[in-house]
Amino acid sequence: MKNFTSLSEIQESIQSGSTSCVSLVEYYLERIDKHKDLNIYVEVFAEEAKSRAQSVDEKLQKGSAGKLAGMVIALKDNICFEGHKVSASSKILDGFQSLYSATVVERLLKEDAIIIGRVNCDEFAMGSANETSTYGPVKNPCNPKTVAGGSSGGSAAAVAADLCQVALGSDTGGSIRQPAAFCGVVGMKPTYARVSRYGLIAYASSFDQIGPLAKSIDDAALVTEIIAGEDPNDSTSSSEPVATFSKTPASTEKKKIAYLKEYIESPGLDPEIKQNFLQLIDDLKAAGHTVEEQTFSYLDVIVPSYYVLTTAEASSNLARFDGAHYGYRSPNAQDIESTYKLSRTEGFGDEVKRRIMLGTFVLSSGYYDAYYTKAQQVRRLIQDRTEEIFNDYDFILMPTTPSTAFELGVKNEDPTVVYLEDIYTVHANLAGLPAISLPLWSSSDDMPIGVQLMASSFKEGDLFAFSKLLMNTSN
Repeated sequence: MKNFTSLSEIQESIQSGSTSCVSLVEYYLERIDKHKDLNIYVEVFAEEAKSRAQSVDEKLQKGSAGKLAGMVIALKDNICFEGHKVSASSKILDGFQSLYSATVVERLLKEDAIIIGRVNCDEFAMGSANETSTYGPVKNPCNPKTVAGGSSGGSAAAVAADLCQVALGSDTGGSIRQPAAFCGVVGMKPTYARVSRYGLIAYASSFDQIGPLAKSIDDAALVTEIIAGEDPNDSTSSSEPVATFSKTPASTEKKKIAYLKEYIESPGLDPEIKQNFLQLIDDLKAAGHTVEEQTFSYLDVIVPSYYVLTTAEASSNLARFDGAHYGYRSPNAQDIESTYKLSRTEGFGDEVKRRIMLGTFVLSSGYYDAYYTKAQQVRRLIQDRTEEIFNDYDFILMPTTPSTAFELGVKNEDPTVVYLEDIYTVHANLAGLPAISLPLWSSSDDMPIGVQLMASSFKEGDLFAFSKLLMNTSN
């Protein structure tokens, strides 16, 4: 069976009788088994997926199937699916089974998507390499010696290796876009509040957002359209109307695009990525678009402020995992105090413990104003400056990552080195804006390079339209 590039291709093949949902699922199951060495899936719902595929095939024959009939989807292991295990790739949730489904899962199933399994991620979505998982690191399908990116590394790798058509990930500071860039797929982070967080195991609640990783803009647009919208179970979800992103044609208008001087002049930016980026600017100008340099003086504080705020929220969110209610409980516990201490010490990995302790510190008496309050002020400055730019421009263009995928294990010794992988992606999360990573280029050693496009609030439709233009131009 061919590697389908979009759902429309799949549905055409089903209509012509050359394939079926059942044969698609069997194809993916064979590939998942064949590529176990990549460590992408932590659980495969084989029999359930085949049964659902049979049901969807019957609906297709009757003409009553939903918009996602034929789409096989994987879930990041921090998105709840009723009756199925979910662990956020952490020992602390060992054996835990969800009692309900996330809103995004319910909306996918309503449109006849087929969920084939849950995929590996950084523990509690904390990481930029998918190396903090209790299940071990995910390997990049483009080069198994390199990382897949994080925290949604399993989601990106599953799509890149053709082990599903689309995967859902979550993005707190780049966790969809960075692995998308490393693995050469499309990764979309919607506007904060555009998609319900109900049923997403929280890392940092004012940053987290669910979005798709896909092979095509069309699939990313369709899935975003279906999972977006107000949800009574999430009080932070927006009532902003959801457009039919899937019907958005490629942009034909000439656009005004800003790029940020400090981002391009950053010493950490790989020269090859910079060269491709500058060439894209020239190409866009030649095509009649206005592309201009803008200053953004907060680059040096953007990552520190992000980590102060997200670790503070994580220290609160992860307090509920105590060994007393569900998940892992230390066998050495003797009383309630040792249950808490030992279960959390043994159940959380080093990176999660590091962030909990950092978050507790910045919220503590005597340090709250010096760190947490100051970081909130920086966040407001970032939001204000970004809004200023969008008063004059349609998009901000930037690299997705400062480098291509690095080798497994090479950045483990110093966590701050890995934190700097987020330097170009955290901007959209701090500002709460939509951003997409597009696989436009390859490096000289044949590794994917992503470019990132950011728009103002709830402008996902504009992002998809211009992204199609960029993808068409690069092909």
